[in-house]
Amino acid sequence: MTDSSSSGDRSTPVIGRTIAESTPAWAAPPAPPPGAPNILVVLFDDVGFSDFGCYGSPIRTPTIDALAARGLRLSGFHTTAMCSTTRAAMLTGRNHHAVGVGCLANFDSGYPGYRGKISRDSATLAEMLRPHGYRNYMLGKWHVTPLTESGPTGPFDGWPLGRGFDRFYGFLDAETDQFAPELVRDNTHVDPPGTYETGYHLSADLVDEAIRMLADHQADRPKLPWLTWLALGACHAPHQAPAAMIRAYDEVFAGGWDAERELRLSRMKDMGLVPPDTPLPPRNDQVPAWSEVEADARRVYTRLQSAYAAMLEHADQQLARLVAFLEVSGQIENTLVLVLSDNGASQEGGRNGFVNALGPINQRREPMAEKLARIDDIGGPDTHTNFPHGWAMAANTPLKRYKQNTHGGGIRDPLVATWPARITDAGGIRTPFCHVSDLVPTVLELIGVPPPSALDGRRCQPLTGESFAPMLLGDDWRRRGAQYFEMFGHRGLWQDGWKAVAYHPPGTAFDDDRWELYHLDEDFSECRDLADEQPERLRAMIEHWWREAEANQVLPLDDRFGPRFAENAARFHGARTRVVFHAGVGHVPTDVAPDVRHRSYRLEADVTLTNGDESGVLIAHGDATSGYSLYLRDGRLHHVLNIGGERVRVTSERPVGAGEHLLGVQVSRAAPGKPPAPGAARPVGKATFTLTIDGEPCGSVSSALGFATLISWSGLDIGRDRGSPVDDYAAPFEFTGELRKVVFEAGEQGPLDGDALGRAEMARQ
Repeated sequence: MTDSSSSGDRSTPVIGRTIAESTPAWAAPPAPPPGAPNILVVLFDDVGFSDFGCYGSPIRTPTIDALAARGLRLSGFHTTAMCSTTRAAMLTGRNHHAVGVGCLANFDSGYPGYRGKISRDSATLAEMLRPHGYRNYMLGKWHVTPLTESGPTGPFDGWPLGRGFDRFYGFLDAETDQFAPELVRDNTHVDPPGTYETGYHLSADLVDEAIRMLADHQADRPKLPWLTWLALGACHAPHQAPAAMIRAYDEVFAGGWDAERELRLSRMKDMGLVPPDTPLPPRNDQVPAWSEVEADARRVYTRLQSAYAAMLEHADQQLARLVAFLEVSGQIENTLVLVLSDNGASQEGGRNGFVNALGPINQRREPMAEKLARIDDIGGPDTHTNFPHGWAMAANTPLKRYKQNTHGGGIRDPLVATWPARITDAGGIRTPFCHVSDLVPTVLELIGVPPPSALDGRRCQPLTGESFAPMLLGDDWRRRGAQYFEMFGHRGLWQDGWKAVAYHPPGTAFDDDRWELYHLDEDFSECRDLADEQPERLRAMIEHWWREAEANQVLPLDDRFGPRFAENAARFHGARTRVVFHAGVGHVPTDVAPDVRHRSYRLEADVTLTNGDESGVLIAHGDATSGYSLYLRDGRLHHVLNIGGERVRVTSERPVGAGEHLLGVQVSRAAPGKPPAPGAARPVGKATFTLTIDGEPCGSVSSALGFATLISWSGLDIGRDRGSPVDDYAAPFEFTGELRKVVFEAGEQGPLDGDALGRAEMARQ
């Protein structure tokens, strides 16, 4: 007979022949440490060091400013210069190369530090917190999963739910259209719940979902702490926001980027964010003086900056709703809130910026006259806007260079931290150097749990970050270990207040790079190069950099842009030239959709038309900024090629009629020509688009336009065009007939222009 007096004390039940001889047991659920806080991470994208109002900007960010007023601002916080890499370090507490994300999630180079996916021996913060009773919610941009693994079959082990999060609502790519985003709920691609016409914007949607998840949490498990990771699309391109908010900033920025830099630096000095003797570096390379910019260009440049500013203000307004919910629900007091950016402001807009970047990416010029004619479209639903690098320079005031670079403009970022229950120095500023990999150990120390040495039977890499929890709580703190930086061959090392840094021109020998030396403790803006005065210190720091590189899987150094992307695409698509999309297939992300760049191909839909007047999309890939679509309207078959908003259309010469049909388009593209000069883009090759009904030609058109480097950031659908429409129909324009399948058959692909592809992909990051 079993003594049942200890019922509930056992971890496993005792099973007898009858209930009288048996003892039940219930495993105790994970218990959080006493006083464990909720954690809210608000991660902005491509926002410069000075862009929050509380960091010197005129952009209206009252919510972030209020959080800073009740908490802390850090002026020595550093990231990794790119989005995927910062996210990898921030999620794991380790250096990004060490966990396999040395560069981007968009390709796998085949080397341990460059797989584009967080290694399984690198536990994420969500995975570390789950055994301690936390529920983990992820919203917004992920971008630490290879995009070739973002399709409907995954694999899902690198998606948020595969890395410790309990719920996910957001997007997997580097960017998405804010009015018609590529959305995933948990492990399934889903449609956005609204449109531009209904007032939809992704920033608002993400906060709506965050509030819902936390309201559900409060209703179901109010005593358990939570981690909510809100990674906004703002302010990555495309810069999109309500039109009235955009135009309201024109007057604010009419003085230009030179004046704006001076104003921001002055405010930062008054705030105590930078030392009072901090100089403003010279303008970055290739940025003209504002006084030299022509009047029409000034108007365009100002409006592009206004779109960026409005996007940030709009995001701040949504954050206000989330903070208000935490206050009303009584959770704000014990919530650690971290608001930061993943890297410096982006240089990908180039000298002139873009109204629709998809045209230039695909060799369709966007002259200033066209930009000016479309000035009122900037930031709207049929644009893919990005500001010129002069405004990115201003966003990074008072720092040199931009995102991608290891100078301050690429890696020094704002960080606001507040926790009313523990952080008591309201409005304080913290100046010591710290790194994004330090966040995980900091959070773990604040919660009171050690980092795991193993998790789920798998050994964990040790953390390389250092906790700066004492600094947040008011004690003296200084980082002990050195911190290296590397991105596309740009390199750097911080050590005990000093920084060695090298800008690497792509395609040049690494040994030819010129290393600079700055005493950051006394030279915030990296203006006094001491390389010639202290060569021994510099030499020692360079040698230390190589040791760090070897220890963290940084090697081999690789400054190639295009080849890495081109090789990855070729390896993924391989020899497959036929794809069948049966009725019922879901949304297909662009990186796993058929590759129609630089090749001839055929699309054919197997349909039944009952009356002959059916209409709608048979297959569409892309959106209003770029893509292609095959569809029926007014009884006829249509095909459109959309390159940067310029459309090449062909309509069948006769009606299709009722019955069973094979409706297709044959795209015959001539071999691409050679680049006209060294470094010039390879012409895409003229193409003829021929419509077919049951295999018989019924209309054609020719064009030199085509997809040189990128079809679209938006994916593919059959039977409808779900989001921002490729042509002038109203989305989703669902097909009203019976669609059985769509078959894609491709010819041999011509050589991709690696350099152009690299530029396009970098604009995407």
